[in-house]
Amino acid sequence: MDRAFKALLERKLGPMLDGPVRQRHDETEVRIRPGDVPQVMRTLHDDPELRFEFLADLAGVDTGTTFQVVYHLWSEVTRDWLRVIAHGIPRDEPRVPSLTFLWKGAEWLEREAYDMFGLIFEGNRDLRRIYLPDDFGSFPLRKDFHLADDAAKSPGGGVRPMERADAPKDADATTLRRTSPGT
Repeated sequence: MDRAFKALLERKLGPMLDGPVRQRHDETEVRIRPGDVPQVMRTLHDDPELRFEFLADLAGVDTGTTFQVVYHLWSEVTRDWLRVIAHGIPRDEPRVPSLTFLWKGAEWLEREAYDMFGLIFEGNRDLRRIYLPDDFGSFPLRKDFHLADDAAKSPGGGVRPMERADAPKDADATTLRRTSPGT
């Protein structure tokens, strides 16, 4: 833990922090409101005492009641990784400002969070599905997403029977996989 780094964050971000700065091993975590994302991230990126120039990851989180966006940042000024959590994003209007103005690579990470959670990153010039087809009607990493067969609600608790591998109906001995002699 870098305690001097914790004090620096508290001094630089002060009123924009929504809770205490937390530290564990080589990770420091701060929580902010979604509306403070651009200002907090610009400070972290541009301030010469902080210089968080590397956005390692961005991920959506569905808590069941609200959404979060979690950013993982790295800087050469500290040995700690910084986790910034924008929390309290409403489920009915999941909007967060885009960070593509600071990190060009954020475009793809934001597209992934949009595709899986339906999080809208305002300012992302290419916010469209990245994995699923454009006409897919839901977001698979939301807690309210259910598979068509809804295996999680089945008596087996999501356990499906193993498929049996049968030989094709019209297969003859020459097309079937052969085993080594003696087996």
